[in-house]
Amino acid sequence: MPYLIPARTPLTPEEVDRAFDYLLALQMGSGNYASDRTPATQELAFLLLRLAENIVFPVTGILGDGEPHADSFALDELGCILMSALRDWTRDSPTTAVPGIARSTIRFVENVIPDPDDHGDTRATLETMRDEHLEWARTVQSMTRRP
Repeated sequence: MPYLIPARTPLTPEEVDRAFDYLLALQMGSGNYASDRTPATQELAFLLLRLAENIVFPVTGILGDGEPHADSFALDELGCILMSALRDWTRDSPTTAVPGIARSTIRFVENVIPDPDDHGDTRATLETMRDEHLEWARTVQSMTRRP
C-alpha cells in the first residue's frame, strides 16, 4: 500500500480538542487514561502528526521573524528531520505511533517553546497552545462557511 500524506487542511475545532486532550492526558503522566479516553487509531495518528507539524514548523521554519541566519537553516533542518521521523513511524505503524508522536510533541514543547507564564509548566503551555489553535481553527472554519 503506498504511503499517502493526507492533504494539508486546517484542523477543525473538534480535531484540535481531540489531539490536545490526548497530549494533555499523556503529559500529566496518565498514558493509560489517555489511551482509555482516546484509543490509538490510524486517524488519531494522522491527527497528532498534523498537530505536530502545526507546532514544529512555525518554530523551526526559516521564514520566521527577522532575517534568516546560519542557525535558522540548522533549526529548519532539525524540524524537517523530526517530522520526517514521525511521518515514517506513522506510515510503518500508525497505532503504535500515537503515543510516540504525542510524547515527541510534548518533549518539543518542553524543550523549545517557552512557558507563557514562566513557571516551567508544560501543561500551561499546552493549554495556551490549545486555545490559540482552537481560535485559529474556528476562524478558518467560519471563513470557509461564508457564501
